[in-house]
Amino acid sequence: MPPLPCTPDDGAELEEEGQETWAEGSLEPPEYSRGHEWREADACVLQQELVAGAKPGVHLAGLLTVPRTATPLRLWLSWTPQTCFRNGWVVSAGNEELWVQPALEMPKRRDILAIVLIVLPWTLLVTVWHQSTIAPLLATHKDDGSDPRRDAPPGTDPREYCMSDRDIVEVVRTEYVYTRPPPWSDTLPTIHVVTPTYSRPVQKAELTRMANTLLHVPNLHWLVVEDAPRRTPLTARLLRDTGLNYTHLHVETPRNYKLRGDARDPRIPRGTMQRNLALRWLRETFPRNSSQPGVVYFADDDNTYSLELFEEMRSTRRVSVWPVAFVGGLRYEAPRVNGAGKVVGWKTVFDPHRPFAIDMAGFAVNLRLILQRSQAYFKLRGVKGGYQESSLLRELVSLSDLEPKAANCTKILVWHTRTEKPVLVNEGKKGFTDPTVEI
Repeated sequence: MPPLPCTPDDGAELEEEGQETWAEGSLEPPEYSRGHEWREADACVLQQELVAGAKPGVHLAGLLTVPRTATPLRLWLSWTPQTCFRNGWVVSAGNEELWVQPALEMPKRRDILAIVLIVLPWTLLVTVWHQSTIAPLLATHKDDGSDPRRDAPPGTDPREYCMSDRDIVEVVRTEYVYTRPPPWSDTLPTIHVVTPTYSRPVQKAELTRMANTLLHVPNLHWLVVEDAPRRTPLTARLLRDTGLNYTHLHVETPRNYKLRGDARDPRIPRGTMQRNLALRWLRETFPRNSSQPGVVYFADDDNTYSLELFEEMRSTRRVSVWPVAFVGGLRYEAPRVNGAGKVVGWKTVFDPHRPFAIDMAGFAVNLRLILQRSQAYFKLRGVKGGYQESSLLRELVSLSDLEPKAANCTKILVWHTRTEKPVLVNEGKKGFTDPTVEI
């Protein structure tokens, strides 16, 4: 911008707010007073003097702001054809202060305020998010008065030691996430999962694996029934720690149904009395004409379940069915479904003429049907092996009533995996390891 034509002797005197004089023939002066912004002298030198004794001769250019104070100010403005400076100074005398800054380079105060109002909320939001997300992961347990900075043990790589700490923090976070079931919904039917169990070396491992699956299923009630004269501390503690909605029952299979020691009569399938106790509990808990939507599923603790299976069975109207893998000496057994989507038979080798040639993990029953057919139980005696499922289902539905799930029984969503019995020959008769340690 070229310098404005200026007359060195031209000037203006401001003694009080709103009073001004200007030399004839000079540029038309702007109106200004205390607190007014003056922007006309971009190419001139502004010389100013405060009545209180500020030293004259300070060269200023650009924006002139006269502060509002009680003490009268006198400003002498003179124009000179010199090159203007593009910096600002603060000139003070007593409690008076004059701030000048270039008008073309510095934004107005209202612009600065707008920027602050925009940036400040985002800064606060990012800070709160950072603290709520990162801080819990960095928290470590420490004794009172101890130094939170721990030194690596002698002979340990500090990098490996720090990595171990990060692993611990990650485990804590994962435990927090996976020990909370999904929120309960008032619209979804409740799935009542009936699981008979008994004491054995792998019992806790089986129940833990199953609990980790059920924790991801919304609106689930776990009915665990122990084959024992009383509820065992191991199972009670495990169920309590899962955070699931559960009911813990127990009933011991009578000794006259057993042969040698814990060996059971093969004519009495394991879990029969436990499943029947769960059915009785449901009928005693819910009235016969209950409008409570729900589904009953008999899920043994030695199976593996897809989460998709539980969503499939939730819409069961009467009895729904699907394939089960690794049963009957086959890769899988499945209902035979025709083109109309109706079950017409069974894909199985073992006694395919059974009324319902299906595994216990291959069907679910609507809760209302269980409540209305109070006579329907698993038969304890007089039933051949493999006919337990048929003894219950024939009291509830016919073959044509079955509802095929899992893409018309073409998808495998449950596996009868079974946990291998551990070989503990090195324990000896007296036991090598501490028997009080819970496994």
